[in-house]
Amino acid sequence: MKTIKKLSGGVLIGLLALILTGCPHQTAVYNVNNAAIASNKEDLTLKDMRAAIIRAGSSLGWQMEDAGPGKIEGTLHLRSHVAKIDIPYSTSNYSIHYKDSTNLNYDGVNIHSNYNGWIQRLDRSIQVQLKTL
Repeated sequence: MKTIKKLSGGVLIGLLALILTGCPHQTAVYNVNNAAIASNKEDLTLKDMRAAIIRAGSSLGWQMEDAGPGKIEGTLHLRSHVAKIDIPYSTSNYSIHYKDSTNLNYDGVNIHSNYNGWIQRLDRSIQVQLKTL
C-alpha cells in the first residue's frame, strides 16, 4: 500500500512538472512607446531614422518594409513562429507596437515570452544604430 501511495505521489509530481514545463510561458505584450532618440546628429531626418530602424531590424533577422511616411512594418519568422509589428517614428521618438502573430499564443493581452525578448533586442539595436548617426 505504501508503494502505491509513493508511486501515485510521484506520478502526480511528474505530471505537474510536465504540465508546467510543457506549457509556453506567457507574459503581457511588451510595446515600446515614444522612445526618446539619443543621437549625436543634430539635424536628424526621417530618412536617417528610417535607415537606422531598418538596419537595426535587418541585423536581427526582421524583414522591414516601408508602410508610408514615418512608419515601418516588421516581420520576424523563427521556426514556426511569426511576429508582426508596426514602428511609427519621427525625428524625436519611435514606438514598437504589436500588430499580429502566428503560433505565439497571443490571447489579446498575453503572448509567448520569447516575443518580448525579440522586441527588447530590437529596441536596443535601434538605439545603437541611432547613436552611430
